This record gives sequence, structure tokens and C-alpha cells, in this order.
Amino acid sequence: MKIIIDQKDRLYDLAAKEIIKIVNDQPKAVLGLATGSSMIGVYKALVHDFKSNQTTYKDVTTFNLDEYEGISSDNHQSYAYFMNKHFFHYIDINKERTYLPSMKIDCTADYAKIYNDLLNQYELDIQLLGLGRNGHIGFNEPGTSFLSQTHRIQLDAKTRHDNARFFDSIDDVPTHAITMGIQNIMNAKKIVLIATGLNKALAVRDMLEGAVHIDCPASILQEHRDITFFLDQEAASMLSLQKKI
Repeated sequence: MKIIIDQKDRLYDLAAKEIIKIVNDQPKAVLGLATGSSMIGVYKALVHDFKSNQTTYKDVTTFNLDEYEGISSDNHQSYAYFMNKHFFHYIDINKERTYLPSMKIDCTADYAKIYNDLLNQYELDIQLLGLGRNGHIGFNEPGTSFLSQTHRIQLDAKTRHDNARFFDSIDDVPTHAITMGIQNIMNAKKIVLIATGLNKALAVRDMLEGAVHIDCPASILQEHRDITFFLDQEAASMLSLQKKI
């Protein structure tokens, strides 16, 4: 386990370099991707590298962590739209090899199971993660089993409140989502987690220094064999001095 504390912009560049190295070393890499405001800087750095260094994604496969239920992929608040807007549109990736839980599948079926079955045909070389204010990873809210696989979940009130800033009102925020399970995340060979801002400080402390417990889903990451936490000073502000060193 590595903990890196630095300025936001530097963190995004460092996290992007982890992905770039894997793509350069393994042209057919399988990437686990995430959305959210913390990821925009990472994708910006990846796009800059693509344009400057011609890092190719033509044989790369991607799986996104989650997607809202009940909104179409062309909805501006969907994660499919987010990925195209911030990343896929600017690189040479084959869109047929980019997967989100509710894309390219019959949504009248059990699409959580379909997505999970597809995901299990691959091994994620790296999984990119953000951190929810309540300690969630993906949309695995507190109380989610550490053995969970891709599933439908009702979003916590705190999660919906935090995401309301992206919508016209809280009433427009979806109540459910499809998310990779915690076991899917833990199966990745490598994990990179980014957390910034004072509002994440308590979750960061519980994740890194608290007991491994389903009340803080991210706490299970303490047990991953190859994980790097990228934190800014505010997000790390409640950690013990020993952790900061």
C-alpha cells in the first residue's frame, strides 16, 4: 500500500502516469475506469499524453465502475456521456470495447448479471477509483458485502445529495444505479484511488486507519495487494502523522 500526498494537479498527472505505463507495457490492457469530478483531471492528462506522445488505446478494453439506472446514454448526466465527453472522444479507442453496465445490452434483462458475466471474462490490469463522502467505492454504499459482484443498488441519501450539484434538482438524481461489486474491484491487479478536498477527510481516515468493516466499504482496500492512494493535503488532513510520513 502506497499513500501519496500532493497538490491536486500533480495527483492527476501521477495517477495518469500509472495508466499510461500499463497501456504502453500491455497494448491489450484492460482498464477499470471511474467517473466524477476527481477523474476529469486524470482524463485531461491522458488526452494530453495521447496527443503529445501518441500513446495508443486501439487494442485496449475498458470497463466502467457504474452507471445510473433510468437515464439514457445520451443524457448529459449519464456516465456514458461523461466518458465520451472527457476521454473516449479524444483518443483512438475502439468504442465497441468500452463497456458500462447499461450499454450494449438488453435493459429489460438482468443487466447486472450480464455485465458481471462479461467482466468475469477479463482481468482488470488497473482499476481507477474515487471515494464517496460516506466511504463508498463505485456505488457500493455502506452495508454492501465485501463479496458482492455487479449489482443494482439503491443510492444512499448522502450520495444523492452530493451528486445533486450535477442535476437541476435533487428530484432529478436517480435513486438507483448498477455498480461493480466490491469483489470485482478487489480482483483488479492494481488499484489507484484519488480523493481530494476537506469533505473527503473523514472517509479517508476511516478508509486507511479504521477497522475493515462494511460500514466503510473502502476500508477493504487496506487488504489489496497493490494499491496507491493519491490524496491532496485537505483529504489527508485527518490522518495520523505516521500515515502522512
